[in-house]
Amino acid sequence: MEGGAVTTIHAEPGTPLDDATLVGRARDGDVRAYEQLVLRYQGQMFRLAVKMLHHRGDAEDVVQEVFLGAWRKLEQLSDDHSFVGWLYRSTTNRCLNVIRARRPQADVDLELAESPRRDARPEHAAQISSQLAALNEALRGLTAQQRACWLLREVHGRSYDEIGEIVGANPTAVRGRIARARAQLAEEMKPWR
Repeated sequence: MEGGAVTTIHAEPGTPLDDATLVGRARDGDVRAYEQLVLRYQGQMFRLAVKMLHHRGDAEDVVQEVFLGAWRKLEQLSDDHSFVGWLYRSTTNRCLNVIRARRPQADVDLELAESPRRDARPEHAAQISSQLAALNEALRGLTAQQRACWLLREVHGRSYDEIGEIVGANPTAVRGRIARARAQLAEEMKPWR
């Protein structure tokens, strides 16, 4: 794929294939089908990883490992429809492993925050950048499990049941982690209200 061109595999002209069909084809050795899955989900997995790890390089490594591992273990996936949940679970678990392996104070990649709109007033752009930096710092104050649950719910829109499957907890525990994360973040972000 040169020059940024993306080739999409279609069932009928103009209709992209669903995930389950692509997973089935990839399991049968169709590399192009797997490439479509990677293109479809690498952005979501990267956003989750960079917010959990606060470091672009580590997040890139995690996402690369997740997709490489998924390709190698595709045969082990029992339900083709559960591929996305499998990716979220793998990404979350790898991020949690990286967090556990880090020294107590890791460097923060301050460039992970998205830049404000370019057409905004400079003072407004500076305020938004400061707010994003404060939110990222507040996220670092959460436990790894709270951060994972909060990000999966608030940023990625996953249900409590899905999050429970991803992090290996029941939905009640997930709700508790998210509630504690929300309370802590609200307290930390009071100056920005």
